[in-house]
Amino acid sequence: MTQTLTVKLLTATDFAAYGDVIEVSGEPDKLINAGMCGRYHDRAKMDFSDGVAGISIFNAKGRQLPYVVDMVERHPEGSQAFIPMTQTCFLVVVADDDNGTPVNPKAFLTCKGQSVNLYRGVWHGVLAPLYDAGQYAVVDRIGAGANLEEFYFETPFVIDAVPA
Repeated sequence: MTQTLTVKLLTATDFAAYGDVIEVSGEPDKLINAGMCGRYHDRAKMDFSDGVAGISIFNAKGRQLPYVVDMVERHPEGSQAFIPMTQTCFLVVVADDDNGTPVNPKAFLTCKGQSVNLYRGVWHGVLAPLYDAGQYAVVDRIGAGANLEEFYFETPFVIDAVPA
């Protein structure tokens, strides 16, 4: 038995409760390098209880539809940003928190050129590039202590279609 999860295209407005959509929009905040480079400044709210920000590289295998969401995780000690290094769209599953239990999961599909920063403590699915493998720079907390909680849904969710 599964439940269907509908996917929406990722927008900053719809994703605001869960994190930042990191993308180029509008005019740059500043021109640098003799006017040859536009800087879009401070696009994500990185948040760590302690430790330091680290950059890791993730190589993720492509996922196919139907895609089953049976587990989510969260990082109580720090935010986590996923920045594609390949032109791959990926699924972002997030859920609200109800006293330590993820509820009301939502699914988003990134467009090429979009990245996400998940706020500290937000329940989220695993990294899931759609169809093709993807390589990602991941900025998150590096430090002592546990920073991972996992939750397995009693009844999994399935994604069987994405917006065109």
